[in-house]
Amino acid sequence: MSRTSDTSDVLVVGGGIIGLVTAWRAAQRGFATALVDPEPGGGAAQVAAGMLAAVTELHYGEQTLLALNVASARRYPEFAAELTDATGHDLGYRRCGTLAVALDADDRAHLRELHAFQLQSGLVAEWLSGRECRRLEPMLAPGVRGGLRVDGDHQIDPRRLAAALVAACERAGVVFHRAWADRLTVVRDRATGVVTTDGTALGAGRTVLAGGSLSGRLAGVPDAVLPPVRPVKGQVVRLTMPEGRAPLLNRTVRAVVRGNALYLVPRESGELVVGATSEEMGWDTTVTAGGVYELLRDAHELVPGITELPLTETRAGLRPGSPDNAPLLGPTALEGLLLATGHYRNGVLLTPVTGDVMAHVLTTGELPAEARAFTPGRFTTAPALTEQSA
Repeated sequence: MSRTSDTSDVLVVGGGIIGLVTAWRAAQRGFATALVDPEPGGGAAQVAAGMLAAVTELHYGEQTLLALNVASARRYPEFAAELTDATGHDLGYRRCGTLAVALDADDRAHLRELHAFQLQSGLVAEWLSGRECRRLEPMLAPGVRGGLRVDGDHQIDPRRLAAALVAACERAGVVFHRAWADRLTVVRDRATGVVTTDGTALGAGRTVLAGGSLSGRLAGVPDAVLPPVRPVKGQVVRLTMPEGRAPLLNRTVRAVVRGNALYLVPRESGELVVGATSEEMGWDTTVTAGGVYELLRDAHELVPGITELPLTETRAGLRPGSPDNAPLLGPTALEGLLLATGHYRNGVLLTPVTGDVMAHVLTTGELPAEARAFTPGRFTTAPALTEQSA
């Protein structure tokens, strides 16, 4: 339990995977580290599918983000091995590759354009005919017209990742305060910690706001540095292969069906994750009949055999979206306050690089070169806070 006026070198607000990896890396660097969250390991990680898809997640206009995604993907094998060694947890990390497919001529043309863009960007992806796609994944619908084989896009189980990061933090000496942060405390133009909803004051040399979609709602954060993060709803369905049956899919399969992005992620446990909707619905996390129906309808068109599988879970979560779909990392104009938020659809993928970036900036005071494009200052139009108050 927290004590009044507890003080740490680094206080992380938010116990999702981004907050946890930040706290773990900070503690490893020798900082007295604390984390405030009522349920560490919860949040969007409990809903996410865990695709490590730097190549197949490439979007036009996001070339700067691509470099960060690729850097993080390259670190994943070593990161996963280190975390497993530290905790003994199996993270469900699979180097199974990804197959992105097209179901009609229009989608095939779009996928061809994406392939050209990937190659121009220095990425590795192989074009396959529809027949070659079905040879790799025999349960695909006969109508598949072509696809992209990306062996470098892997997967991890975000729930196992979150549980392992909680264990790693505990073993590294991170102090958990299991409560909501109510407001940031600011003294003489410097962030000095937070006060929790039960009235406990938690002091800190530096405070890292890593609250995911809630990052923009912490009271006491000056408007000039309040992160422009919004919630983007995603509904996900989980199915399970009956025991003893061969899996429907051997690798992650992605497609665009009726204009809707769709993915199917098979776990070694037999679970099959189908997602995800993308809805601008504010803070609503209701699972809707329409959302589930659309996911299952589109998935059935892609892999008809899924209708025979037991439906084990439906769930909705909130992605932390930023104006440019890229994270906000590092110091703000308010001394003592740093951000690690806004990762949108790439939070799981960016976990290793975010931990490294935040540890570097906490140690040196500067962002490493790979993260300088993602400074929170890119959205700040007001003068620095110290100038305003001078």
